[in-house]
Amino acid sequence: MSYRWQPIYDRLGISIPDFDNTTLAEHIARHAAQRPNAPALQYFTRTLDYSEYDRLVSQMAHGLASLGIGRGDVVGLHMPNIPQYPIALAAISRLGAIGSGVSPLLAPPELAHQLNDASVKVLLSLSDLLPAVQAMPEVTIHLSHIVVCGARDFLDAPALNVPDLPMAATRFLDLIAEQPTDMAQTPVAPDDIFMIQYTGGTTGRPKGAQLSHRSLMHNPVQVGQGDVPAIHFEEVYNSAFPLFHVAGLTFTLGATINGAHSMLVPNPRDIDNIVDLMLAYPPTRIGAVPALYDMIMAHPRIDEVDFSKLKVAKTGAAPMTEATRAMFDATIGVNLLADVFGMTETGPCYTFHPLKAFRRGSIGLPVPGAEVRIMDVETGTRELPAGEAGEIVSSGPQTMKGYLNLPDETTHALREFDGKRWMFSGDVGYMDEDGYFFLCDRAKDMLVVGGFKVFSVEVEDKLKAHPAIAESAVIGQPDEARPGNDIVHLFVQLADTSRNADPDALRSDILDFMRTNMAAYKIPKAIHIIEAIPLTPVGKIDKKALRAQL
Repeated sequence: MSYRWQPIYDRLGISIPDFDNTTLAEHIARHAAQRPNAPALQYFTRTLDYSEYDRLVSQMAHGLASLGIGRGDVVGLHMPNIPQYPIALAAISRLGAIGSGVSPLLAPPELAHQLNDASVKVLLSLSDLLPAVQAMPEVTIHLSHIVVCGARDFLDAPALNVPDLPMAATRFLDLIAEQPTDMAQTPVAPDDIFMIQYTGGTTGRPKGAQLSHRSLMHNPVQVGQGDVPAIHFEEVYNSAFPLFHVAGLTFTLGATINGAHSMLVPNPRDIDNIVDLMLAYPPTRIGAVPALYDMIMAHPRIDEVDFSKLKVAKTGAAPMTEATRAMFDATIGVNLLADVFGMTETGPCYTFHPLKAFRRGSIGLPVPGAEVRIMDVETGTRELPAGEAGEIVSSGPQTMKGYLNLPDETTHALREFDGKRWMFSGDVGYMDEDGYFFLCDRAKDMLVVGGFKVFSVEVEDKLKAHPAIAESAVIGQPDEARPGNDIVHLFVQLADTSRNADPDALRSDILDFMRTNMAAYKIPKAIHIIEAIPLTPVGKIDKKALRAQL
């Protein structure tokens, strides 16, 4: 296969990896046989080695089987990053079943929708989240059993009290007690569905992306081709990405593939815990959104952390400012940051930055084995030349099989040409002459004013230079007076030093700044000063919430 970017791959020694069809549970069993005492999971002060991890996976698989779970049945995982999540995830893979990450932040109606849409048969839920289960407006169609997980189950906690629930319930520790400690792997094909991961639902209800064993187990290997090679049983992975999100899921899968010691961080805003883990177990690989890097580097004990073994620090989900990059280089180390980019539907990464080939402002090169193109936004049928902005599309083994129960949405997102299936991302960007990709905006966030395109990301990036602005977000509202055009709204979160300033004077100053630095059609019609720009669980600006405010 010939790539425009092949000369860069050759220069960096990057190759296209083969897929070996090893399931998550098989990786754990292999590590347990090779190095049973190697640490696998770290949860506060509790360390689970690979022997115990493999034993618990088998017991959990037997427990799920006793509840009627078999090949193709769906299990919901409704909890933060606690040991029960990766244990159940691996048990699901051993049974040939299907998992679905369920955000702890879902309101009862949203929870009911996902459980019904995915046909969840058994739900593992954190005990503290059971009120949302009890408050669901309807008893879900397929759900027959709830496994109640305690945040302190692995910390010598007292037995949980299980409240009255609309269906049968069992405590996690009771379910696995006395179960056999080994279980054979149920045969699975590479294209069998492993997880149904729900999109963020920025427009309409969240959609279930069906991700196969091939897409999820292969993507960490693809992304890892640009890093310092991993050494089995010597890696320490530290990430606060939630496991119910595809970023946290694949970071953990990569850790397990490499026989790593993986930190479990149940609360991504508990910076004390994250830094304590770094102090006790110096990381070799980190994964975090830019905002979390800012919080980690601001911690009073960060200078005590030993970063001498750190090989790579992954970042994504949101742009990283130059100030954060500079602080990272000064605090943690240089030439360690590696951006990744993608979406739930692409398992998740289809572009990445090899450590030695970073290009400022870019989202990187295609991950090895993927193909990426720029197509015209209007028809999606014409490939555009370098330098011209259009919709980013990708193809490769990391791509989802389709949206669950949404054939029309699947047909729109996955289109065939040149003998391949291409995922239309909804992102607008361009490719330079060397094959690096650059993001302009989300298609739905790209505004049209007087026939001109306004890229919200570009405006937001330029506003970072204004001293009064901590964060900003540009939102479009349909212009009823001019069909096909948008009214530009700017939401602003003020820097601490400007919070007591006169709002009208600030708006005037911001407008003057924009008139000096931007074309007139990009200037907003309204500036909304708010307490804080809302963020999604992984640190992206929540423009859905801002649109609701309009």
